[in-house]
Amino acid sequence: MPLITHQNIGISGMAAAIPKKRINNYRYTDYFPKNEVKRIVDKTGIYERRFADDSTCSSDLCYAAAEQLILKMNIKASEIDVLLFVSQTPDFRMPATACLLQNRLKLGSSTIAFDINLGCSGFIVALQTAYAMLANPSISKILLLNGETRSKVYSAKDRKTAFLFGDAGSATLIEKGGEFGESYFSLNTDGSGGSIIRVEAGGYRNPSSKETLVEKVVDEYGNIRNDEQGVMDGESVFSFVAKKVPKDIERLLVYSGVNKSDINYFVFHQASKMINDFLIRKLEFEPSKIPSSLHKFGNTSSVSIPLTIVSELKEELYQIDQICLCAFGVGLSWGSAIIKTSDMVITDLLEV
Repeated sequence: MPLITHQNIGISGMAAAIPKKRINNYRYTDYFPKNEVKRIVDKTGIYERRFADDSTCSSDLCYAAAEQLILKMNIKASEIDVLLFVSQTPDFRMPATACLLQNRLKLGSSTIAFDINLGCSGFIVALQTAYAMLANPSISKILLLNGETRSKVYSAKDRKTAFLFGDAGSATLIEKGGEFGESYFSLNTDGSGGSIIRVEAGGYRNPSSKETLVEKVVDEYGNIRNDEQGVMDGESVFSFVAKKVPKDIERLLVYSGVNKSDINYFVFHQASKMINDFLIRKLEFEPSKIPSSLHKFGNTSSVSIPLTIVSELKEELYQIDQICLCAFGVGLSWGSAIIKTSDMVITDLLEV
């Protein structure tokens, strides 16, 4: 469980894009009784989500966010040295979506571009990757793109996941600057919990076939999905978060020497209201320091942290602020970061 320090590297700009299509969770599906739907929605705290249409992929949402950010910050394509794309819903199995976005954004052929296949923790892992690469003198600017169209992964007939996930994309510019000071990261992995959140088929271990696309009743509660739709054991996820995440944040605070009272905002992955309420109580955080976008957008996996910053903190981050980020989920993978922002450019939330 490495603890990592970086000097004079930070986020200078951020943008996010969401689909125009709104999903009212109370009216999402007719597969379950209305009283049961209300119970599920009230428990998760997710009242509305955004769904991409059939022709829109995660790269399209990222492209829209990146184009807006580049325009707002008046960046030349030649200034971007690295493009990182984080997603578990890429455009194709191959090539890497980062390569397609490099071309679409008209970045130079000397640009380093690659995908990172991580879910909920992906933003923090990719952010640490960007900070590490910027320690090299020849790299000055990195564009980090996060995109997910999770609505295409989960069954509307499975009450365990049907009301949770939404779609979004984000763009984050990371560069060097003395005003950023020290940043701290903790990254962790426990692959023994890989089955807790998974898609059984459609990869190379269990390839797609006619059988993997057949819907079937999967448990005694009558939930229905096929083998290429997502599975999640919610109780095990909560147990994992309760056991690992508070300790990770506390460990990073001790390592950094930062008092939690000096943190302006704690931005959590937007998994569920129950999980985030637990973290606030367990860590004794001030609720006013915990922004939430969950009720509007649902769980957008790796996009949830930048989406929350853009949608909830655009008018709140001034000059120099210290923020703590924490994400956790599929893998199992989790991580925390304490970073400083300095006059960060945050664009208006974009609908596409």
